Amino acid sequence: MKKIPMMVLAAAFSISFGLLAAQSSPVKAPVVADLEQRLARWKSVDLPFRSDSLSARERQLVEKLVAASRELENIYWRQVDPQGMALYQSLARSTAPADVALRRYLWINGGRYDLLDDNRPFVGGGATPAGRALYPAGMTRADIEAYVKAHPAEKAAIYGERTVIVRDGDRLKAIPYHVQYKPWLDRAAALLREAADLSAEPAFAKFLRLRAKALLTDDYYESDLAWLDLVDPKFDIIFAPYETYLDGLLGVKTSYGAAVMVRNDGESRKLALFQKYVPDIQDALPLPPEDRPSKRGRLAPMEVMDTPFRAGDLRHGYQAVADNLPNDPRIHELKGSKRIFFKNYMDARVKEVIIPVSHVLLREDQAAKVTGEGYLVGTLMHEISHGIGPAFARQGGQKRDIREAIGPAFSGLEEAKADVGGLFGLDWLIRHGALPKERAEEYYASFVGGIFRTIRFGTGEAHARAEMMEFNFLSEKGAIARDPQSGRYVIDFARMPVAIAALARELLEIEATGDRARAEGWFKKYEAMPPELAEALKATSAIPVDFDPRGSFPEGVK
Repeated sequence: MKKIPMMVLAAAFSISFGLLAAQSSPVKAPVVADLEQRLARWKSVDLPFRSDSLSARERQLVEKLVAASRELENIYWRQVDPQGMALYQSLARSTAPADVALRRYLWINGGRYDLLDDNRPFVGGGATPAGRALYPAGMTRADIEAYVKAHPAEKAAIYGERTVIVRDGDRLKAIPYHVQYKPWLDRAAALLREAADLSAEPAFAKFLRLRAKALLTDDYYESDLAWLDLVDPKFDIIFAPYETYLDGLLGVKTSYGAAVMVRNDGESRKLALFQKYVPDIQDALPLPPEDRPSKRGRLAPMEVMDTPFRAGDLRHGYQAVADNLPNDPRIHELKGSKRIFFKNYMDARVKEVIIPVSHVLLREDQAAKVTGEGYLVGTLMHEISHGIGPAFARQGGQKRDIREAIGPAFSGLEEAKADVGGLFGLDWLIRHGALPKERAEEYYASFVGGIFRTIRFGTGEAHARAEMMEFNFLSEKGAIARDPQSGRYVIDFARMPVAIAALARELLEIEATGDRARAEGWFKKYEAMPPELAEALKATSAIPVDFDPRGSFPEGVK
């Protein structure tokens, strides 16, 4: 079929889903008129792979890991938006400017749903599916809860974090990921085993082989334990369905993501101080002892890595600069978790977004306190906080998975807990002399600068929803206020620790009790953007909202 160029109209323009020869029934869909303006909010930033210090064998190892990660990319699109994937592929050969722009925006978002517009579609119409492609079209949480009530023996499979739900007549069927996505997982597992053969680090090779096995069974427990046992690896990889950001229905289904990583030795050596105090921060949390299990003797490995390639939920939309994994509460109780900091991504965020935004929105003397080092410390504490606090919710004398108990609000709640718990821990370190008191204002200013950066995403994204709530609470407590004369925001540094402690208590108690209604009520009260803040953010329109990384390895989906 001949490619038909897309015509740009005043209000919208249309594209054809039927651009491939194999398609016989083109379906036209409107595209938002302001696509070019939306694209301008994402700045392309080169993040090249620097391999000069690596041997030929090590470079080959990295290439195998990248190839394996591409298979998870292929799965991710099938989880989030299969129709968007088909559209993205159909535009590959077009050189029409409108088609090129649409294809790039599809890639940035990983589908047709705009992460900066509360996940509303920028091509096509209708509501965004709450469960994306992980549940039957049109299914609601109430539908699932009613079904499970009628078929209680099926609950574990329906609520499983690694199953796709489909209709089978008048019944629901839970298909394990390793069955649903078998062709891609088979290839990914084979590539991981080939990478293991190239590794000079026995522990890393062992992990890769165990992770290959996990892909084909959906049982990641053994490989996660092996991952935490890695000590200062030169190469590492995130490679699993870990996060639940896609699941707006039950908040339990995970999506695939990958990151290939090479150790940044100089920055990694700075982390020993923070590792030392993780058990003390856990013990200091404003919770009863039964809700803050001891971290003494638990692993708290931390790595600062440069990242030459990412895929799946680590690639699209919000560009994460750190991670805390695995999410399995059994492993948190037994061993702990690993904190990873993506140094090249963090540098790009601070330089391209946070510092410029801070100089527009914060009073100038406070904007000058926003630094890359201050942001790094705050991010580090955020990731530490993901691994502290309650491991389970307690309900009726029983332990319950917090994600399941809280439901769709969990992602935003957990990101807020990580932010606020991290700042609570930061204050503890300062009060106990582990960090210099004179740098407290730098840390708080860098955190607030990060808030201004994140809330520009809109509350459809979990981190932005969390930080919008945090901003409103801190404003209510007088820790952040707007100067009516300059229109800029001012931080009351003296009030920050008290306000943070109060918010930490609230969020930790919500998780410890698994109180869904309390979580939803809290966000309903605090998540709306104040009109004066929305007005102030207009002054940042020339600053990118985030960056679109361009690496040395080809990207795509098939």
